Amino acid sequence: MTAPQSCSLDQVRIPGWRWQPFLDHAVEMLQALEPAAYPVPEQFLQKTGSTGSKAQPVVVQTATWACQTNKLRQVRAACVEAGPAASVLNLVINPHCRFDLPFFGADLVTLPSGHLLALDLQPVDRSDSLHTQPVWDRLLPIFNSWKPHLPDGGPIPAEAEPYFSPAFLWTRLPLGAASDELISTVIFQAFAEYLKLYLQLVDEATPVADDRSAILLNGQKRYTCYRAEKDPARGMLGRFHGAEWTETYIHEVLFDLDRHYPDQNVDQSRPMA
Repeated sequence: MTAPQSCSLDQVRIPGWRWQPFLDHAVEMLQALEPAAYPVPEQFLQKTGSTGSKAQPVVVQTATWACQTNKLRQVRAACVEAGPAASVLNLVINPHCRFDLPFFGADLVTLPSGHLLALDLQPVDRSDSLHTQPVWDRLLPIFNSWKPHLPDGGPIPAEAEPYFSPAFLWTRLPLGAASDELISTVIFQAFAEYLKLYLQLVDEATPVADDRSAILLNGQKRYTCYRAEKDPARGMLGRFHGAEWTETYIHEVLFDLDRHYPDQNVDQSRPMA
């Protein structure tokens, strides 16, 4: 069982969870920003479910860690452990639209078919070179240092391409000891370097003008609307915890920007690629 949580800053501890060292490292790195608890309803801090057959049920543990800082609107980690069925860490950092920053995204997934592993500093607007180039100039050398050590993850849908950078580190690995070694070395170090650069960008960021902030907000809303609509975890979470809980979790916890800026409509006319 997970250790009890009463607020979003409480430590997540899930026995046997593969991604515990990754979350622990991220939480440690974020302490320098003096994080405050992010409001997460109690029913989404922890959830126990089951999967598998009636004869051989598998316990599912889902937990959420989240915080906010003066420059980061929401940092949240969705954590799932379901034994041989699934082990997941989905960590997304959402900046305040007052700062010209990308998103940080880490999606680390183990399924019976293998590991699906993705890291990126995802652009708010890929077509905006003022937003992207200063990040990509510093991120691409990190990407290039780790990419040769990993097999390519394969193509991504064309509709998803605007939401990733050229330094999107994406790989698929089979289950087994060799992949476990790659995860604990290459993937962990790449995760740490992507996060370190992101936090450096946060530290350097200064407030932008209102018109620039509005452009950034519009790009953030495009991203979060897309992610909520296409969340690949929807089916898995629905099987584990039911459709109603899952839809509320996706829209009101994981991708909740619309709840904070409900009156701003997304401008779909702005080019993204």
